Amino acid sequence: MMGWAWAWAWAWAWVMVVMVAVMVRWVWAASVVGACMYVAVKVAEVLWWKPKRLEKHFAEQGIRGPPYRFLVGCVREMVGLMLDASSKPMLPQTSHNILPRVLAFYHHWKKIYGSTFLIWFGPTARLTIAEPELIREILLSRSEYFDRYESHPLVRQLEGEGLVSLRGEKWAHHRKVLTPTFHMDNLKLLIPYIGKTVVDMADKWATMSAAAGEVEIDVSEWFQIVTEDAITRTAFGRSYEDGKAVFQLQTQLMGFASEAFRKVLIPGYRFLPTRKNTSSWKLDKEIRKHLVRLIGRRKEDSDSASAGEKPDGRAKDLLGLMINARPPSLAGKGKDCDRSAAAITVHDIVEECKTFFFAGKQTTSNLLTWTTVLLAMHPEWQERARAEVLSVCGSRALPTRDHLAKLKTVGMILNETLRLYPPAVATIRRAKADVELGGYVIPRDTEVLIPIMGVHHDARLWGPDAAQFNPGRFAEGVARAARHPTAFIPFGLGARMCIGQNLALLEAKLTVAIILQRFVFRLAPTYVHAPTVLMLLYPQYGAPVIFRPLPPDPSDPPAAPRYR
Repeated sequence: MMGWAWAWAWAWAWVMVVMVAVMVRWVWAASVVGACMYVAVKVAEVLWWKPKRLEKHFAEQGIRGPPYRFLVGCVREMVGLMLDASSKPMLPQTSHNILPRVLAFYHHWKKIYGSTFLIWFGPTARLTIAEPELIREILLSRSEYFDRYESHPLVRQLEGEGLVSLRGEKWAHHRKVLTPTFHMDNLKLLIPYIGKTVVDMADKWATMSAAAGEVEIDVSEWFQIVTEDAITRTAFGRSYEDGKAVFQLQTQLMGFASEAFRKVLIPGYRFLPTRKNTSSWKLDKEIRKHLVRLIGRRKEDSDSASAGEKPDGRAKDLLGLMINARPPSLAGKGKDCDRSAAAITVHDIVEECKTFFFAGKQTTSNLLTWTTVLLAMHPEWQERARAEVLSVCGSRALPTRDHLAKLKTVGMILNETLRLYPPAVATIRRAKADVELGGYVIPRDTEVLIPIMGVHHDARLWGPDAAQFNPGRFAEGVARAARHPTAFIPFGLGARMCIGQNLALLEAKLTVAIILQRFVFRLAPTYVHAPTVLMLLYPQYGAPVIFRPLPPDPSDPPAAPRYR
């Protein structure tokens, strides 16, 4: 009897073990299935249900656009329109109606849905707004409801986590620290150095033209040297050679970053060791290494300077100001405060330098390129500008700050260039909370796309000659050039307006003046008018221009000594 009892006990025990094992496996399988279902629901919410609700929300307010497609939104159509437009050069070659080519998707959908419409960058809603009054609210009067959007990781890697992308208190502190660099009283101290770089460039062109009497120059390449020298001096107080390696590496990295604009961001993809990712990591590492070396050299000099100001009267530079900066919590405290707490970190300085090197170079070199192309296309305005420069500065005297302030026609030409060919063709903001704007209710996290070029080319704002080169429209100043003061926003608006605006315009005015003193120029027969976007606006096939040197006017007084 006892044997049978033990046998039954062992049998029941094994049955129970088997049942528990089955239940555990069932619970585990159910958990896996439940987790998969939860993830599937979340994915469906993000990639389908939420976009469809937003689509309906905007449709009820009268805002429509191309339909949302699962995962990709309307990126495929956007890229297709852009690629098709950029595959053909402008006809005629002197046309400035470049909006259909440069912002093809905006031009195409605006005709269908009006100036306010909804597009989809993947599952992210982007509300396109081109009404100046609404733009003014977004960038100025209601800017507290909008923030910089989170750009693609490859783009952030290129342009740095500096003023362009910083937010909140850290952005405000960095902006306050760096602003003195760009005051006109400080920038005027850079004029001799920029002037020397431009004159050296002009002398090389003159030497190259000696045999034939003229020379063909791709100005889009040469102007980068001028802007790189100005930026390196503004950032470090040193010459172009010190920053040359950084610019070369950023140019390579720009190729990877530009592709990001044509693709939907896949979370986590940037961490995969793909060939492009690996190459971009190596480039970024090299950029950081060179910047850290320059920062170290500048720190060695910081003992002989106070808040970035050199004892020999040279300009305050970005690096000196950041090295000596104090956070708001320590502002006004004595010299005995904790200097380690007061300093901006080396990482922050590197990021600011990356931002300034990239944005400063591309913006100004593009402005100079398009200004030269436009003056070559329109010889009547080239002659008017030259007459002004020769009258104010003479045929060889190097322009001073006082001279530059008197060059009104050159200023009008630069503004008209920025209107027709703005370096940044669009900007994006993100709604930080639900906000009402012009009678529309914009949900939190909706991105707002402001097509700067679209606004600059709008005939309702600029008149029937909006696509024509007419610097005279700026004769009474920027505020009266269009039918709305917010119709001209090449450097943005409000607190986040480009901090380097004064430097870019000073550098461009000085360079154009020196070239007009020394050369007459026209487009080369090989020039193909094909503006396109590679992060910023640039000539797709370069900008070859033919320069013929002008002899100095014998009636002019002797030229002033060269800047040293």
